[in-house]
Amino acid sequence: MATQSRIAVARTLQIVFGEGERVPDGWDAGLASGDAGLANALLGHCLRRWGTLQAHCRPQFRNPARGVPLGTQVALAIGLAQLAWLEGVTDHAAVNEAVDLAGDRDLGFPPHRGLVNAILRRAGRDRAALRATLDAMDPALDRTPFAELALKAALYPRGQGGAREVLWKRLQAPPQPFFRALGPAPDTLLPVDGVPGALQLAPGADFPREWLASGRGMVQDLSSQALLAFAWGGSPRTVLDACAAPGGKTTALARRFPEAALTALEKNPERAARLKENLRARGVEAEVVVDDAGPWMRRPGPAFDLILLDAPCTGSGTLRKHPELTWIGPSIDRPRMRAVQRDLLEAAVTRLAPGGLLVYAVCSWLSEEGQDHRDWLLARPGLAPVAAWPAGMGAEDGPTAFFRPDPLTWPGEGFQAFAFTRTLES
Repeated sequence: MATQSRIAVARTLQIVFGEGERVPDGWDAGLASGDAGLANALLGHCLRRWGTLQAHCRPQFRNPARGVPLGTQVALAIGLAQLAWLEGVTDHAAVNEAVDLAGDRDLGFPPHRGLVNAILRRAGRDRAALRATLDAMDPALDRTPFAELALKAALYPRGQGGAREVLWKRLQAPPQPFFRALGPAPDTLLPVDGVPGALQLAPGADFPREWLASGRGMVQDLSSQALLAFAWGGSPRTVLDACAAPGGKTTALARRFPEAALTALEKNPERAARLKENLRARGVEAEVVVDDAGPWMRRPGPAFDLILLDAPCTGSGTLRKHPELTWIGPSIDRPRMRAVQRDLLEAAVTRLAPGGLLVYAVCSWLSEEGQDHRDWLLARPGLAPVAAWPAGMGAEDGPTAFFRPDPLTWPGEGFQAFAFTRTLES
């Protein structure tokens, strides 16, 4: 019988490729530390190289044009990924447990159990040759039109269009975790140059699970930390985090502006419950409102001196962290997403106090989710851009009002953000 780590990977691949959904939060919950490490590495390889793995198998089917059941595809991907890229897994474990997955009526396709066994045993005869063969295949096999669109959008602003394969190779590597200390930090975490307070693992250090569980620190992407280090001379009395879950940015705002009354909006009750739990564990005082941000901000109410709108988006800047988006991205309703973002921005402007600051952000490279909104918004009277980020954080020289780090050198996720203020005369 397959181990729980491989079963968890198989179930998650079924969710992504069978249901077109993102990898669920906590998909590896319940796995021991070592098993979780194996599962995460295996899932990452399968998602990043899914197209390559399927293309490698296709010529070995008697009639490839008929299509291959998803259960067979999953079992083969899991087996081949272990044989090619996970050197610590034995041939026996890689092959036999993948065959067991193929024979599972819920996860596999039992009639293909023998076929899976034959393909994997053949592949396992020379694992080095298998890896070389897979690594030599066309990288475009692992890209959908959504991924191609994200690459183009990332590189276009800086005239880097010729570096598409360079960026894709960066995105295919596992992401580097970054941390923020909320209390004493272990010696295994080192400061990150250029982003005050950001931490990263020392070479060879273990992931600090106990430290995170204690509430003395949190995982937070480098882009989020650099974004929230915006320069602004205001002293807000009221702060709104308009799309707050899971609470990392809310925590950062509370620590930066401890005297301000903080409101955190989240429309999803389950995510709001997680938000409350995270804030409680970190000692953050905030009023958590469970409501749809757009309608809530349009209702009569007091203005805010500072509003952070980290809007829902396609996530095109997070392909490295969420490789499943390569495959489910083509099904995202982008026009609807743009309309939601525009609605949230319009609503946020109505609650921004004169002289206040609004920071809009998306973890996306697509201009339709960032640049286009900025151009539309700043064409309105009474709003002015604020150069809130230092040189190097934008596409232009010098301090910038448009946060967009270089995708070829920046180790964080792909973000767009802009800052503006409501002028006192408006």
